[in-house]
Amino acid sequence: MFAKLGKGVVRHPWWVIGAWVLLAAVVIATAPKLTTTNDESDFLPKHYESIKAAQLQEAKYSDTTTLGGIVVIDRQDGKALTAADNAKIKQIATDLGQQVKAPATGVAAGPPAADHRVQTLMVSFGKDADTWGDDAREVVKGMRENLGNQVKGTDLRYGITGPTAQAIDSEESDSKSEALIGIATIGLIIVLLLIIFRSPVIALLPIVLILLVSQVATGFIGWANEIFDLNADSSISVILIVVLFGIGTDYILFLMFRYRERLRMGEDKRTAMVSAVGRVGEAIASAAGAVIAAFMALVLSSLGIFRAIGPALAIAVAVMLVAGLTLVPAVVSLMGPKVFWPSKAWQREPKHTTSARIGRSLGRRPAVYAVVTGGVLVALSVFSFGFKPSFDFGSSGLPKDAESTVALNTLKQSLPAGSTDPSTVLVTSNDGGRLAQTGLTSYATGLSKVPGVGQVSPPELSKDGSTATYQVVLDDDPASEKAIDVVGGPLRDAAHRSPAGTTAYVGGSTSVYVDLDDAMVRDYKVVFPVAAVVIMLILGLLLRSIVAPLYLMASVGLGFGATLGATVLLMQSGSATGGLIFMLPIYMYLFVVALGTDYNILMVARLREEAREGRSPRDAAAKAFQHAGPTVAAAGLILAGSFASLMLAGNDLMVSMGFAISFGIGVAAFVMAMFFTPAITALLGHAAWWPGHGDARRRSTTPPPERDMELVGSRH
Repeated sequence: MFAKLGKGVVRHPWWVIGAWVLLAAVVIATAPKLTTTNDESDFLPKHYESIKAAQLQEAKYSDTTTLGGIVVIDRQDGKALTAADNAKIKQIATDLGQQVKAPATGVAAGPPAADHRVQTLMVSFGKDADTWGDDAREVVKGMRENLGNQVKGTDLRYGITGPTAQAIDSEESDSKSEALIGIATIGLIIVLLLIIFRSPVIALLPIVLILLVSQVATGFIGWANEIFDLNADSSISVILIVVLFGIGTDYILFLMFRYRERLRMGEDKRTAMVSAVGRVGEAIASAAGAVIAAFMALVLSSLGIFRAIGPALAIAVAVMLVAGLTLVPAVVSLMGPKVFWPSKAWQREPKHTTSARIGRSLGRRPAVYAVVTGGVLVALSVFSFGFKPSFDFGSSGLPKDAESTVALNTLKQSLPAGSTDPSTVLVTSNDGGRLAQTGLTSYATGLSKVPGVGQVSPPELSKDGSTATYQVVLDDDPASEKAIDVVGGPLRDAAHRSPAGTTAYVGGSTSVYVDLDDAMVRDYKVVFPVAAVVIMLILGLLLRSIVAPLYLMASVGLGFGATLGATVLLMQSGSATGGLIFMLPIYMYLFVVALGTDYNILMVARLREEAREGRSPRDAAAKAFQHAGPTVAAAGLILAGSFASLMLAGNDLMVSMGFAISFGIGVAAFVMAMFFTPAITALLGHAAWWPGHGDARRRSTTPPPERDMELVGSRH
């Protein structure tokens, strides 16, 4: 099938290129913009308690305003505010209140901190205001500019935090990160391709082609989000850059290494491309299929963030797969050996190369390589049990020097930890009648006795008297592990013991974190196994074997454990939250498992090919390493480097994700695919292909050059 595809592309290269250019033009002109969110509550299904609490509060307190921002004012020298400072702050509050624009409804001064070092101004928005929307952002941006003028010439400094301010800072940070990561990724790819092929043409060609293809992929993702009402988190744009350029370059490398090999065998430029697509096309398609299956498994997630990002990444990989098997062969078949200009190294295969020496060593001692590499993976996996999830997007998703982050940290230093974001307990009558005041008072007393609760406010009744809301200030930071344990355990237990005839819900950010934790545990039990089974099926179909997919997936599982363990060991203790962002294991699983399978597929496909040439299992492993090892190493280095560029984003989320995924890809390429997998395959021998005969010697199915040229056109 892939040989026929290659023949069709090589026969009509200009038609293929023209179709891609036309498609890109249409998509760029008509596709909608990607939409994103940073609000964790947007990701949860409606059956979770925190969402029920939010819905009840919205329904019963229709005239309640929304907190849009917190202005934090302190002195530049860190000392207590003076009488003159307080007077100036009062004037600032008055001026801001008089100048507010919709959706803001007012500005009110909060109580000063107990140490009198900090004063807060609460910016309220209308009940139906979108605190993440453009109108709200313009209001906060205007306030920031106004405040800058107000405090000029004084000893005061200011900062605005809260959901809208964090959205602004996140957007600015993402824009800077996207540009920085894009430049770093493209620069890395160009440099590494120059080193590998010694040709500026082949170094720049993937960049040009992937830039074109990325426009198509991003447009398709925008349409999918619009049609299915998907809303990914704000990191999707940055991740897409890395995925498109990293995976796209990988697929181009897989093809170009095989194309160069066929040219060295004496085939002309068109025949060589047909042979390359025919021989490596199945491996590329299977590898992409495994990645797509892993990403699409996220539609089974209970969290909206993963249901949105999974299809987005799957679309990106699918588009890149089609381009890798059509657009790239079309362009390269026209250029021929000129793609390697000015280097002449492509004309001859180096003798006595390092890959050949290592391959022979692997073939002679596969047990040693299997034990050593497997032992390293197991040792690192032990540390994965120390993983601590963090649910604080505000702290981990923004740079430490962002205004909203600095303001929030300043506030936390002077106020009780839990007061910056109190939890809410809502009690509502089951029959819609008025609540008895005596029961509400004793209920509040019970809440205040919960260990970890610092303060409980008097109940605020809804207009119809059927619902009461309590503000519960925790002793610990609302995003901390202790606070999450309190809300998910004793606080909810106490809240659910509400007066007879009523139902209670615990809401607020910490309650959202509790539900996110529950949702993640559920997703681990569903998404991981489904993705693994689908990838195993793809491997089974490719290799016509039951045994090989089992040990290949086991090796990838070890790679995942080793990656998580290394991330916990090296990154967790230094994070701002003392933990790693809760969604990191899912991302790691998908990228490390799916992309790790990519390299395993390429290596095992070559092992099978060498075995079919009549070589023994150990000789096949040696020869496969010699030819496929450099390809895997180059592809792994480029993809790992691409993901490592995420660490330039400057926030804990991207730094930990960049390290984890790049480390995992490095393990997948340089440990699993290059050593562990061929070593195990060599040890198992013919049994690796049971119950099929994937290693059985076959006559070559590649047409001789003369016959092939009759099919694809005249010699060039």
